[in-house]
Parts: sequence; C-alpha cells; structure tokens
Amino acid sequence: MKIYKYGERCNISGKKIRELREKRQLTQEQLAAKLQVEGIPLQQKSISRIEDGSRVVADYELKIFAKVLQVSLDFLLEEDKVK
Repeated sequence: MKIYKYGERCNISGKKIRELREKRQLTQEQLAAKLQVEGIPLQQKSISRIEDGSRVVADYELKIFAKVLQVSLDFLLEEDKVK
C-alpha cells in the first residue's frame, strides 16, 4: 500500500496529540498504557512516530486518542492556522 504524505507528515493530528499529552503531563508510555486499556495495542515507539508525523493514524485509533485525551475528533483533525 502506498502511503501519501500531507506536506512532510503522514498525519495532521500528531502535533496536537503531543501538545495534549504534554499538557496533561503524560509520558508516551503512560499514553500508550491508556490506549491499551481502551483496546488499542500501541507501544511508546508508535506514539513517538505518530507525534513526529512518520506514522499514519488509523481512524479507530484517532477515535480512542480523542477519548483518552478528552477532546473531539474535529479538534484532532483541525489544521494549525499559520499566523
């Protein structure tokens, strides 16, 4: 399967996931554990790759990220505005 990039990234939600994780003072390992409790078997390395934009995020994963980080899916999918 060919993976297309959006700009230089494989996803548009990774930066927001990182910001939200840091705001909630969670490590990547702690976030991975919360996702695993919800049935998404991601490891710390996968979280790192999502945050740096080198990994695609599946729609079902994004739904659980939103639940665990207590934000809407729309928020995770909004593009950052250039100022």
